[in-house]
Amino acid sequence: MCPSSDKDKGQRGFIIPIGGAEEKLHDPAILDRFVGVCGGKPSRIAIIPTASELEDTGRNYEKLFRKLGVRHAQVLGIETRNDCQDEKHLDYLSRADGVFLTGGNQLRLSTTLGGTPVAQLIRRRNVAGMHVAGTSAGAAFMPEHMIAGGDVGSTPSPDKATLAPGLGLTNKFIIDQHFRQRDRLGRLLTALAYNPFAVGIGLDEDTAAFIGADDVLEVVGSGGITIVDPCDLSYSSMDIAKRGDPVSLIDIKLHVLISGGRFEMESRKATPGN
Repeated sequence: MCPSSDKDKGQRGFIIPIGGAEEKLHDPAILDRFVGVCGGKPSRIAIIPTASELEDTGRNYEKLFRKLGVRHAQVLGIETRNDCQDEKHLDYLSRADGVFLTGGNQLRLSTTLGGTPVAQLIRRRNVAGMHVAGTSAGAAFMPEHMIAGGDVGSTPSPDKATLAPGLGLTNKFIIDQHFRQRDRLGRLLTALAYNPFAVGIGLDEDTAAFIGADDVLEVVGSGGITIVDPCDLSYSSMDIAKRGDPVSLIDIKLHVLISGGRFEMESRKATPGN
């Protein structure tokens, strides 16, 4: 699955990966910001709970968005690939201002949505201006290359990350979630070592990256985002490493950004928040 075309770059909607466990009650800054970019109260938000095996996940987000003032928040009950052909779902997505992908298991998303009319429509609509947010598994699924699983620890190793095709909204980033809480630096470094083209985004819980059409990332939330930039990588031992071996990576650049911090993809420049 190839990423969304950026020929309409100036019109593309936000891509908003969230690290999971976002605050929902006391100070839901991330969800408030998502509602705001979607247009506020009159906005129409489609909720896709496919990643979750819990029956009430979608309905809980539907109630939450309505509590935040959204007049039109609707769960799309997509459980099978056949559901991705449903004209009711496609019609709602064609008129939505935003899509929200819940957490759960990202392989449920990729195996259910991958290559279907729903996935294709989300990508086309994002290019045309619809905003797409995803939390936890929903965040991991958003780029072209998805981290499907892996081991904890800070040192990269050939078997520390499993990759699979994602939704394909962008090929410029690889995303990992619950980052600091679950010690996932090693698996993000491993994913980047396989092909150091993309930039790695490690999202702490209750932390989101709002990535605009200009490919500028802004941090929102209470945690941090680890940016791993391999553009100056001068050496990697990934090609000679065996399963379980540590991998050497030299001249990797790493930034840790907190709320208000920004990273510009074009210039590869990071700046702190105010």
